[in-house]
Amino acid sequence: MFNKLKNYIKGALEELPKVVWPTKNQAIKITIIVLIFCLVSAVFIALVDYGFTEGYTYLLKVAGSFKAQ
Repeated sequence: MFNKLKNYIKGALEELPKVVWPTKNQAIKITIIVLIFCLVSAVFIALVDYGFTEGYTYLLKVAGSFKAQ
């Protein structure tokens, strides 16, 4: 078990110099894209949730009006 861990760490350290890191400008652009995507997704989910809540409330009102009759 210790040998496997040692080999894994050794292999990871050998691969580390081959990593191509993004430039500062690329990192900023990618971060902005991710934040915009998260915001759009959050707004979409909030709108869907609001729609389902309103629809469910409406159905409860309609069902309640049938009971009263």
